[in-house]
Amino acid sequence: MTSFTLNGQTQQIDADPDMPLLWAIRDIAGLTGTKFGCGQALCGACTVMIDGVPSRSCQTPLSSVEGLQVTTIEGMTGRATEVVQQVWTALDVPQCGYCQSGQVIAAVDLLTNNKAPTDADIDSAMSGNLCRCNTYHRIRGAIHEAAKLLEA
Repeated sequence: MTSFTLNGQTQQIDADPDMPLLWAIRDIAGLTGTKFGCGQALCGACTVMIDGVPSRSCQTPLSSVEGLQVTTIEGMTGRATEVVQQVWTALDVPQCGYCQSGQVIAAVDLLTNNKAPTDADIDSAMSGNLCRCNTYHRIRGAIHEAAKLLEA
């Protein structure tokens, strides 16, 4: 049994301790916002926050989150999250949307730690999140817009 906090709620999952956290979140907890992309921690579609750090859930063993706080896209809250989601919609950032939960989590983390990111900062922070539809220019623009709104 692995016990951890998932989106603010105590969660106990009785599963193989080596099961990837991604599958525990999706198949056992029933939260499908976190996506399977590559299974190798390369694309970012499976990004969740573990104790406030963006982490790839496809390569994170369930046992490694014992006692920790895990936040999925469904549990993201706060001003930065609200602004990023608002701007994402207003600027029509996603095309297919598959990678967007990981993109949004990475963008919120960036803006939480850097109030005025440069293009280089954005490229660096977002480099681990692949967009198969190639909407990188919209993602970068949305992050700049969100930064402006967060400073207002």
